[in-house]
Amino acid sequence: MDARDGSLHHQHLPPTISKLTLFLLLLLLLPLISTLSPAPSSGWPSDPTYGFEELPLNLSNLHIQKPYDLPVSDRYSFVDGVHKLWVYSTDHPLSKGSPTRPRSEIFLNKYIYYSGVWQFEAHGYVPCGTSGVCITQVFGAQFPRNTTLMLRVYNGSLYYYHDTVLVPNIYDRWFRVNIIHDVAASNLKVYIDGEFKFETIGYGGTFHYFKCGVYAQGNASYYMESRWKGIRVLKKVD
Repeated sequence: MDARDGSLHHQHLPPTISKLTLFLLLLLLLPLISTLSPAPSSGWPSDPTYGFEELPLNLSNLHIQKPYDLPVSDRYSFVDGVHKLWVYSTDHPLSKGSPTRPRSEIFLNKYIYYSGVWQFEAHGYVPCGTSGVCITQVFGAQFPRNTTLMLRVYNGSLYYYHDTVLVPNIYDRWFRVNIIHDVAASNLKVYIDGEFKFETIGYGGTFHYFKCGVYAQGNASYYMESRWKGIRVLKKVD
């Protein structure tokens, strides 16, 4: 057989090197080849924001919910790109007569959504000692519930509500949060630092929106604080 028929003879290989030998050599070299490949960029599907479009957002779109008898500046600050929110367990609720617990939260009021696939992204920070608190939520659910998802901190661990530990050590460090909500599929996914952590069903409701900050829950610490930067809202590209 000559070179025109595609055989190995035209490569002048020694007769002792068979196709099987070449195949085995290739298998041995594959791990080395893979280490030379470039790392995936942020546009690859491993990035939770892949396929999503960032929506415009500025400070005027961030409504601060705080104890009704205090000015915003007593429970919120924005310095050098960092939103700091804090509250005490003895504070009043959001409105006079409300049965809810104390809070200082950012309500992303520009993007109240009814359908589609939406995503919240931000970098959060919870100082040591803050406990019994919701730091992020997807508001909206079928009665008698109010929320479809909460991320809470209890004794240094990040929880889905109070049932499932997502990250065991969350205190005193910045971490990236991505929450994806597919309304039609009633599905939510949570990523921490780009790593998939949790998937769950939704709880219905006609509308939804994202919030972050501190909202006291059961067994709350006296002082609660969280900090946020790089807050983004994204929507799945159709």
